[in-house]
Amino acid sequence: MNAPSPAPTQPAPPRWTRSRYGFVLFWFGSLFGTWLVLRLVLLLAFRPATIPAHDLTMALLVGTYRDIFAGLLLSLPVLLWLVFARDTKRRVRWRGWLFWGGCWLIWSAQAFVLFAEYFFFEEFKSRFNTVAVDYLLFPYEVFVNIWESYHVAVVVAVCAAFGLAWVLPARALFRHMWERPFAQRTRLGFFAGGVLAAALLAPGVHLRELHVCTDRTMNEIANNGVISFVAAAWTHNLDYGAFYKTMPLAAAYERTRQLVAAGDCAFTDNGQTIRRQVAGDPNRPRLNVVIFLEESLGSEFWGSLGRTNTLTPEMDKLAATEGMLFTNIYASGNRTVRGMEGVLSSFPPLPGDSIVKRNLSDNVETIARLLKRDGYATLFTYGGRGVFDDMRSFALRNGYDRFVEEKDFDHITFSTIWGVCDEDLYDRSLHEMRALAQTGRPFFTTILSVSNHKPYTFPKGRIPEDPDKHKQEYAVKYADYALGRFFRQVKAESFWTNTIFVVVADHGARVYGSQNIPIGSYEIPLLITGPAAVKTPSRPGQLGCSLDVSPTVLGLIGRPYQTLFFGRDLLKGPPAEGRALMNHNRDIGLLGRDRLVVLGLMKTDQFYAGDPKAVNMMPLANPAAADFSLEQDAIALFEVADDLYMHQRYHLDPR
Repeated sequence: MNAPSPAPTQPAPPRWTRSRYGFVLFWFGSLFGTWLVLRLVLLLAFRPATIPAHDLTMALLVGTYRDIFAGLLLSLPVLLWLVFARDTKRRVRWRGWLFWGGCWLIWSAQAFVLFAEYFFFEEFKSRFNTVAVDYLLFPYEVFVNIWESYHVAVVVAVCAAFGLAWVLPARALFRHMWERPFAQRTRLGFFAGGVLAAALLAPGVHLRELHVCTDRTMNEIANNGVISFVAAAWTHNLDYGAFYKTMPLAAAYERTRQLVAAGDCAFTDNGQTIRRQVAGDPNRPRLNVVIFLEESLGSEFWGSLGRTNTLTPEMDKLAATEGMLFTNIYASGNRTVRGMEGVLSSFPPLPGDSIVKRNLSDNVETIARLLKRDGYATLFTYGGRGVFDDMRSFALRNGYDRFVEEKDFDHITFSTIWGVCDEDLYDRSLHEMRALAQTGRPFFTTILSVSNHKPYTFPKGRIPEDPDKHKQEYAVKYADYALGRFFRQVKAESFWTNTIFVVVADHGARVYGSQNIPIGSYEIPLLITGPAAVKTPSRPGQLGCSLDVSPTVLGLIGRPYQTLFFGRDLLKGPPAEGRALMNHNRDIGLLGRDRLVVLGLMKTDQFYAGDPKAVNMMPLANPAAADFSLEQDAIALFEVADDLYMHQRYHLDPR
């Protein structure tokens, strides 16, 4: 009788899957693989129409290097945990569930970060930057905004499925990984090896802006989201002189004094100051001033500034019939706080944080301070929460008597996560201005809107378009409608004839273009109206920026004043001397006519030439003497601004 055949034996699992360090390798490979897939998706979705093969290759190679480095860093915590993990073949079931449950949470979160990075890139054409860092400081507005703007429930479900799709094969592959023992010395050796590998790669990974080619979008695609986020957080407040080009401080002040000087001003002190007296007629009336800081209302939406299918018919009409529309103005940054510091403080946009959020801003010069010294009542009205970006704190510490915010509104007809709709904001502002006018004192009011912001919702029935579709173009049309409604109402007020009204965008709506500073997306409208300031419609073409708004308004008032402002009166400066100072991420720049110089971290520079309205100014391979002179201007202006702020000398009022 034949003996029974032996049961077939299962093949032994590969040796590397029976090791906990094989699991670490799988962990590292998974990180690297997901980042590679994300980079390829970004390439397919956002790469420039034409990109040289060399630049594409360099972007992939540099991206691979940075992914390896970031993957090593995120694998080190696992290696450290394994140093202390119990070394036994017998595993307690609840510990296994805890371990794999933790892995599921981590990889579900990793998937969510990948989605977030894609959507962030879609909006800002950038890896995680200082905007992402700022957003984490205000989770209520940000996460509710995300919930209303995207299909978050679907995304979360997909992320949870992704985490499960990682855990199930990992658990099957590494079910025997605890069977192989490792001595304590060996475990420490693996951890030390990981640290050494990361240390060897670290010199090739800099926190400065990544530059693998001349196209900014490709540079961002080549980056790694983890590294870019860390770089943004690390350089939020930085030592300007250590990272950016400088010159001897005395020379910087001398050059800056020449740049900010005008024919009708005289410096009141010598040396390291830009304090000066601007001439005027003290008998001129103290005209009221109202500045609308319009959320994201870039020039690209205005028919009067070139759009064929205009989204701003109300403002186009106002500009054509009774406005002074400046056609060559650029924002100083791409955040609201940059618009605030530029328009209200006429202060250059230093790298790192805006002075609206910095800790040395208890006493800085603003147009509110300046007008208050001349007897004005001052008011800031905002549709959202004043705690966001420290707006309320900055305003009340720097010249504003009162700050009206969302919680102060009694009758709200419509609101989003960012605050009340523009109509409610303008109605409340009009009520406040009416009360101020009755006191007999001149007033200065700043109005900051919020409606033109994701999720792009607004009251129904105001414009034909459906707000439930959450389209930016529709939100722009509503913002324009609300402005038109305000101006129709305010013309019935007694103060209409002695008030200067200013409509200016805080920044453009989106970021595009290949330059380190994507200047095409920085173009903004500046419209001044009111019979006290505008007798006939006009379209000045002087090059300027956010910093020039306050000096231009003060020039229209025509009274004498002392100032530290870096901007100039756009109606008095020669066209050839026009300039625009701007910031993007950690780059700062100066535009002068058809030249742009960009100063970057680690004392780098980049020159561009061409018509900025063509969006793609081209890198300048061989800068001429005039280009280096423009660079010296930029170095001087930003260095002096940093010195005045850091030493708390950007003020005229005593502390």
